[in-house]
This record gives sequence, structure tokens and C-alpha cells, in this order.
Amino acid sequence: MAAPVNDMFSFCIDPNKVCSYVEVRSIDKIKVRKDGSSRSHSVTGAFQGKGLFARKGILKGETIFIERPLVCAQFLWNALYKYRACDHCMRSLDTAEENARRLSGASGLSLPYPEQCQVRSELQQCCPQCQVMYCSAECCQAALDQYHKVLCQGPSRDDPEHPINKVQEAWRNMHHPPETSSIMLMARMVATVKQAKDKGRWLNLFSRFCSRTANEEEEIAHKLLGEKFQGQLALLRSLFSTALYDDHLSQWFTPDGFRSLFSLVGTNGQGIGTSSLSQWVHACDAQELPAQQREQLDAFIDQLYKDIEKETGDFLNCEGSGLFLLQSCCNHSCVPNAEASFPENNFLLHLTALCDIRPGEEICISYLDCCQRDRSRHSRHKILRENYLFVCSCPKCVSQADELDVTSEEEDDEGEGEAEGDELEDEMTDV
Repeated sequence: MAAPVNDMFSFCIDPNKVCSYVEVRSIDKIKVRKDGSSRSHSVTGAFQGKGLFARKGILKGETIFIERPLVCAQFLWNALYKYRACDHCMRSLDTAEENARRLSGASGLSLPYPEQCQVRSELQQCCPQCQVMYCSAECCQAALDQYHKVLCQGPSRDDPEHPINKVQEAWRNMHHPPETSSIMLMARMVATVKQAKDKGRWLNLFSRFCSRTANEEEEIAHKLLGEKFQGQLALLRSLFSTALYDDHLSQWFTPDGFRSLFSLVGTNGQGIGTSSLSQWVHACDAQELPAQQREQLDAFIDQLYKDIEKETGDFLNCEGSGLFLLQSCCNHSCVPNAEASFPENNFLLHLTALCDIRPGEEICISYLDCCQRDRSRHSRHKILRENYLFVCSCPKCVSQADELDVTSEEEDDEGEGEAEGDELEDEMTDV
């Protein structure tokens, strides 16, 4: 059942304006059982899902809404590799120049136009007890008010025997880069409810996210933790319970409840990426410069990114994930009409129209990146089944329904794909 409008829009910037742009509607979804070939399915049951729809016409490039997450957390390996981010809003704490030096390995690098960097180191503040860093006094206070009283480790922050550190170390040993989720997202959910005066309100908000069947939850755990996921999930639950158990949340600490919580985070977590260097580059691009200076700056930036690619590879950003209430209502399409981004170098999600959207049209994002969207229907479906447990029926997939199930690049994996297909059951698709 769809959540009340006030709940669904309550974490948006200017929620009244957003309400005039979009609405959340219940939509019919079906579960399907795979019957051998990738184009043969039988209906096994129906349920009510939800989707986001335009109330009025929205122009290409228009910001549909800006939303902050209920909770977010930086990925643990990302933090361990010294990608410095605000512990609350994930704003990059390094200046653009510091960021460029670390990523390129050039300790003496100087960036032109340093005034275009928007990081203000003088405003940064740490928790006086545990020394966790924040970009501002406001973020420090917001974290303290919502969850940090529970999670603050005080002088034991670097003690490997601290219960929270044991949870983090266990997670790092199970979930290696490239990271897609974090156990600390679950920890902040628990801590938020433990600290809240109105615990029921927060429990209700977290219940708004997509839920899964027991079999689907196991598939998500398998995807995140690997072949030994059952034993690892039991270990995580034991460590998590020791660190954070609360009688008000006893249902989250049972084997079934912990698996459901784990699945909620794995299914609904939206990736967040922040970068002071990227923000500096965009600010430089927006400058009006004489042609020669523009040419020199573009050449400098091109070379910088080549140096970074050689030194660091693809891991450029402070990375984490968050739970966004309204954004979670957006269904997938392989031809999306909107996309999420984080242009403010923090956790504020901007949903922007990729094309003109008509009144009454569903607003869809893509769960695939640009390269994945250009692959064959078979390849896209494989990625979506493995990571999100549904079969896409967007216009692009419907139009390609008669294509072969493999492409030339995938023929070597044909046998494996068919064996895998026979095992997949109870996947979901929108209709």
C-alpha cells in the first residue's frame, strides 16, 4: 500500500512544491515464474506496488525534486582508503586540490582557479568524543540529534574489540570493492529508532520501502555476501545484536527480521557519490574564459583525469548509499525519462527530467548505467534479475522481445545462462 503523501514527501526540499509536480500511485505488479526460455513466463500472483507520476508537464532538464535521505552511510572500504567525507551528509572534506593530489599521486600538484573549490575546511568540525569528522557544526548536530548518541564510540573508536568495530570488520571481510551497500546503513536505521522520541513514526517510514519474499531475501544476501552467505549472515546478526540490540526493535534482530532488514538495504539503497574535484571541474566549465585560457584549462583537466586513471582507476568519489523515500517510488526503465544525481557534493539527491514528461506519465529512472543500457535485452535482463530480482517490461524491452537471447560477446556463457535461468523463480515485473 502506498504511503500517505505527507510521509512520502516529508524529506523533500520544498515538499509542497514537489506535491504539485508529482504524485505516488498504486500500480498493479505481477510475479512471474520463469518456464525455461527467457521469453516464457507464467503468472503466479499479483500485488500492489507503487510508482511516481507527473501531475503536470515537466520540461527536459527541469529538477523534479530534491530529497535528503532518511539515513545514509559511506562505504566502509571507501572510508578505509581515506576518501574523506562528512560522516552525516557525505560531503567531500578534501579540497579539490587535496583530492586531485591524492588521486593522481602528484603531491605537488596545484589547481588553477582554486576559488572555484567550494569546500570550506575552516567550517569542518569533529565529534568531541570520538573525533568523527563533519563538514559543519550543523551536520555534527544533526547526526547527534538523529543517531550519533547511540553510535558514538568515544575514545574506543580505534579499538578493534569495540562491538561496532567488530561489525564493520566482519562486513569488510565479506563485502569487497566495488561496494554496493553498507552494514552501517542498517546500524543507522537502528540507532535512529533507538534515539527517537516517536519510534513509531520512524518504524513506519522504514516500512515504506520495498519488501521481499523469503526466497528473494536469500538471493539478495547471496549476491552481497557470496556463496557462504548463510553462515556470514548469521555471524553478522550475532555481532550486530551484540552492538545494537534494543527491545523496541526485537523483530529486526531475529534471523528472519535481520534478513529482511538486510534485504531492505540491499534492494532500496541508492548509491551516493560526492567529489570536491568533480564539483571544481563543473564550476570551471561554467566559467566564461578567453579562448586561449579555456583551451589551456581543458587540456589541464584532460591530462589530470588521465593521470588519475593511471594512478587510481575508476574509484574517484567518496561513495556510499542512502535510503530515499520518494526516489524509492521510481520504477526502472531501460529508456528512463529522469535520472538521479548529487551535484551539491553531499547527500541531496536531485531528480532531473531527461526529456519532456507529459502530465500523467510515469517517471522512471534506470537501475543500469549507460553502458549496461546499451547492451542486449538478454544482458540487461540478466543484470536486473541478479541484482534487483525483476524482469523489465519497459517499451525498449517489449520492442526487443523477439531478439536472440545472447549476443556475440555472451555466447561463451550461453550454457551457464540457461542453467541459471532454470533456477530463477518468482521474479517481478511491472505491467
